[in-house]
Amino acid sequence: MIVFSVKDMTCNHCSGAITRAVLLLDPAATVLIDLAAQRVEIHPAAADAVALGAAIAEAGYTPALMSAGA
Repeated sequence: MIVFSVKDMTCNHCSGAITRAVLLLDPAATVLIDLAAQRVEIHPAAADAVALGAAIAEAGYTPALMSAGA
């Protein structure tokens, strides 16, 4: 499980854009969004934390890695 804090994720459009960005990189990943906490939890199938963070950043957001463990 990889967890990012994304402080500039403020609405459903933002959460959708982040989910799409992650799934474009890793289509088999599971993405759980907590909009109120501005938290993105990813259970990746293939991608690592660096690649996932880059995908979120490329979508226009500022991810801060909180944890990258199993």
